[in-house]
Amino acid sequence: MRITYTGREPRKAHDEDAAYDLTASINMPRTIKPMQSTTIPLGVRVMIPEGHVALVVPRSGLAFKHGITLLNSPGVIDPGYTGEVMARLVNLGDRPYTVAPGDRVAQLLLVKCKQAEWEWRDGAYFDATASERGDGGFGSTGR
Repeated sequence: MRITYTGREPRKAHDEDAAYDLTASINMPRTIKPMQSTTIPLGVRVMIPEGHVALVVPRSGLAFKHGITLLNSPGVIDPGYTGEVMARLVNLGDRPYTVAPGDRVAQLLLVKCKQAEWEWRDGAYFDATASERGDGGFGSTGR
């Protein structure tokens, strides 16, 4: 699959990695205080092929070490969007965190999508107990 981009090329840290690193396209460092967020431009525009979606996802090291994650995770990029890819970073840690120009701040994951065939049914004719789990929701499968 060929992905067209502008700006800094998304790269994988290792050949076997699933996602491509995205870097901060900023001119000067930006500090994010605890419990605050900011939008970081990533300097990339992509053309996603039809039948696919790109997901902007957090970097695990930033989240684990500093409490930095994406506010809208995952961010969905549909084939019709051709604007610059951005990351809304939020600091859930207890210390300010500074993003420097060129820092890896998010990842781009490309996923093939299947189209659903929707079938409407009247609620009276929908059997919610048709599976072992039934309509059990949050926490229904135990610890």
